[in-house]
Amino acid sequence: MVDRRCFILGLGASALTLSASTIPAGAQGSIITKARLRGGIDATEFGLRPNATDDQSAIFQRMIDEADRRNLPIDLPPGVYPLSNIRLPKRTRLSGVPGATRIRYSGRGFLFRAENAAHITLDGLSIDGQNRWLSDDSEALIELRQPGEVHMTGCEVVGAGKTALQIEGASGLLRDNHISGAASIGLFARQSEGLSIEGNTVERCGDGGILVHRWEEGEDATQIRGNRISEIGAASGGTGQYGNGINIYRAQNVIVADNIVTDCAFSAIRGNTASGMIARGNQCLRSGETALYAEFGTTGSIIDGNLIDGAANGISVVNFDSGGRLSSVSSNIVRNIVDHGPTAEDAAGFGIGIAVEADTAVAANVVEKAARFGMAAGWGPYLRAVSMTGNVVRESPVGLAVTVAEGAGKAVVTGNTFQAVPQGAIVGYRWTERASDDLAGLSEEAVADLFNHLTIARNSVS
Repeated sequence: MVDRRCFILGLGASALTLSASTIPAGAQGSIITKARLRGGIDATEFGLRPNATDDQSAIFQRMIDEADRRNLPIDLPPGVYPLSNIRLPKRTRLSGVPGATRIRYSGRGFLFRAENAAHITLDGLSIDGQNRWLSDDSEALIELRQPGEVHMTGCEVVGAGKTALQIEGASGLLRDNHISGAASIGLFARQSEGLSIEGNTVERCGDGGILVHRWEEGEDATQIRGNRISEIGAASGGTGQYGNGINIYRAQNVIVADNIVTDCAFSAIRGNTASGMIARGNQCLRSGETALYAEFGTTGSIIDGNLIDGAANGISVVNFDSGGRLSSVSSNIVRNIVDHGPTAEDAAGFGIGIAVEADTAVAANVVEKAARFGMAAGWGPYLRAVSMTGNVVRESPVGLAVTVAEGAGKAVVTGNTFQAVPQGAIVGYRWTERASDDLAGLSEEAVADLFNHLTIARNSVS
């Protein structure tokens, strides 16, 4: 018969043995470390010392080069590691303990750089640039050029002296990272090949949040989903080149969905020559200029189901003179649009809820409290094939400003609801000059007699 007391004591001894085997080697000298359990490199075997005060770059470089040669991952134990000028080899798989494995840039040029790699994984690392100097040939604290497939997850990057993370020519996934305090850009992706940027927090950056650019127009297909972006400045000045939460430039077929973007100096989401851009389900709060912008040569954009609260302009799909056209703008809520911005007004000015120019359907949107116009169709002669149906505009001086300048193309304005628009529900403009009384109260035929490019019917005004 088994003695009950002996049995319990035996269980306790077994549990102590098991728990001891799980304690890191640095704490109790276990033979089996986490790295060995994973079949990876044990950083301590190379003499890498957590919390060392001296720079450990040479040791670290030897370690990752050996891991690449043997095609093995590296697990960094908790502690602080001062490093500079680390060149990530072709196959880099570097993991740490989130919040406990801390890499501090020691200020001798750059932190991490990779060129012509195959696979880069960074996971669970806390990286501090300490706002220190970066060399003239370094564009970012972490710079990955042609890195192949990149997986960066669960990392923190703070205090970059320039851009925090810059990636060129990559596919892969950037997820659940926290980037803050970069002097320039938080996350800059160029020439991407199917990159996913998901669930990251980017905040307090000097010139931009998340940028997706290409050298020339081309297929990019980056997905930017579920990120939180806030407090983005325009330290380098300009009239919109900087100061944007999400900026797409020359990159085609990019999806921008379900992001929360707040307190940006210029736009929450800005697409310049960003054809095929889909902006859906985003919250754009307290933007300094145009909250959601499809400008210049952007064609084929879908802007759907976004919430915009606070901006100098709400949604703009413009620059028909530069090839901007072909869009669907639907089911957005735009409110609290003011009449001043971060720069001197351009000719069209600020205070417009939704502005479009060519080959565009505007449907089922709600605009409330725009400082000048709830909606605007066209600018001077730049109007073609615009349909505005089923929208609601409230508490704006003019509900809809539509161009009646010479050369303007067709517009159809039907079935909209205008409420509390004291200067007119639908008013014709020649450039900035008011050119008509309220057209909403006229018959369709009477409007056509005045302006034969306009079809206006069945709108409700109260």
